[in-house]
Amino acid sequence: MAWLSPSDQKALVNFLRELVQIPSPSGQEGALAQRLAEEMERLGFPEVKVDKVGNVIGKIGSGNRPTILFDGHMDTVEVADYSSWTRDPYGGEIDGRLLYGLGASDMKGGLASMVYGLAALIKAGAKIPGTVYFVGVVQEEPSEGTALKASLQEEGIMPDFAIVGEPSSLRIIQGHRGRMGIIVTTKGKACHASAPELGQNAIYAASRIIFGIELMSSQFLNDAYLGKGSAAVTWIRSESPSRNAVPPICSFYVDRRLTLGETEAKALAEIRSIVIREGANAEITVNEYEARSYTGYTWKVREYFPAWFIPQTHPLVQAGLRAAERVLGFKPPLGCWKFSTDGVYTMGEAGIPTIGFGPGDEQWAHSPDERIRIDDLFAAAEVYAEMVLEIMR
Repeated sequence: MAWLSPSDQKALVNFLRELVQIPSPSGQEGALAQRLAEEMERLGFPEVKVDKVGNVIGKIGSGNRPTILFDGHMDTVEVADYSSWTRDPYGGEIDGRLLYGLGASDMKGGLASMVYGLAALIKAGAKIPGTVYFVGVVQEEPSEGTALKASLQEEGIMPDFAIVGEPSSLRIIQGHRGRMGIIVTTKGKACHASAPELGQNAIYAASRIIFGIELMSSQFLNDAYLGKGSAAVTWIRSESPSRNAVPPICSFYVDRRLTLGETEAKALAEIRSIVIREGANAEITVNEYEARSYTGYTWKVREYFPAWFIPQTHPLVQAGLRAAERVLGFKPPLGCWKFSTDGVYTMGEAGIPTIGFGPGDEQWAHSPDERIRIDDLFAAAEVYAEMVLEIMR
């Protein structure tokens, strides 16, 4: 059946335009949360709340099991360079069958489609034997899984299944690599730059370790589904008494992507082996992210997020495929995300069977002139509705 009428489709597009027009960088999602909750109430969600974490939670269904979680994030990255955009990042402009704007694909489009897909079930009077939660989370961009975990624990929600609505080009996603943020700090001895032989340059020590990490990248594990592990040095800073002094301290950040079989201990040991080989005086730590929500809720988390994968034979994957095929007219391809999502908590940590599915294309995320296909919004909303009924059969 067609879950969205022409008027529903028009309302969905207008709602997404509004979401795009509300800036919501990480930590500043309050206005978007309010608008999201208002729309859910208008559409007839029987229970809607903004919890103390700042997440928006909606609930439909009988209150019985099974329990399905629909997850999406409200925050976006900042606009790095306005001059690289040919359109207003907050304009929500429509050109043909494309809607443009920051967050259109990652992932306000997914939020809008989830809300309207679940609202379609309410409007149709569909009998839902179990319970469905929708959670729009804060601060996923810098610390995926953290705000979702906080809400589920605070609210006592224990899902049996999870669907993450990040952009997937309408593919069913089976998993993605994990992520670590590693800080390496080298220590040397300061001296005047006119006599460098009297000191120990911490930058030189750091550069040797960085070169070793680059060489080691070829040895990382390669999973048949998730792909190869990787490492990238993305930030570096030295501390020196002046620009005419040899720096005694240098720190750099390693973005380490972990495929299946790669653990926190393994990733740290790899870097430690380089430090030992180079004879460097260095400290290696897992970075800690400290956050404060717009509600005042605070948390601290170590930047270790495990990889996850769900096999094609799993009943959740098969249910997702059947639901999508009924809407799309063909069985969608399976795939894995290159980026990291809240699935690191649901499946990676909590062991909740999880799939990904959403409108939008990951190539447009975090990029100038970010966009989403309007027709994909409608398709995703209807697939979400079908997923609920298929999973609960």
